[in-house]
Amino acid sequence: MERSSFYDDVYEVVRLIPKGRVTTFGAIARYLGTGLSSRMVGWALKASPQGVPAHRVVNRAGILSGKHHFGHPCRMQELLEEEGVRVVNDEVQNFSGLLWDPQSLSLE
Repeated sequence: MERSSFYDDVYEVVRLIPKGRVTTFGAIARYLGTGLSSRMVGWALKASPQGVPAHRVVNRAGILSGKHHFGHPCRMQELLEEEGVRVVNDEVQNFSGLLWDPQSLSLE
C-alpha cells in the first residue's frame, strides 16, 4: 500500500473545500492529525499544483495571509470574489458564516 505525502494529503483536503467557502491552515492541520503544523500546510499550498484551490485557505482570523503567493497581490481576492466571497482590506467578510471545517467530513 502506497502512503501519500503530507503535501498530497493537504491537497486532497483543499480540493474538498466547496466553492464560495474558506477554511484555515490550522483547520486542515487538525483534520490531518497534525494540529501544530499549520505552517507546514502553508508551505504545501505554496507548492501546490494546478487545480488545487489554495485561494480558499486563509489564516485563523480570515485574513488573506498567503496573497503574495498568487503572482499578483490582488489575485487571491479576485479568485475568492469570483466565487461570491466578499473581501475587504484583505479580510473575508462573514468569515464565521463561510468557514468550512474539514472535521465535518463524514469518514464513511
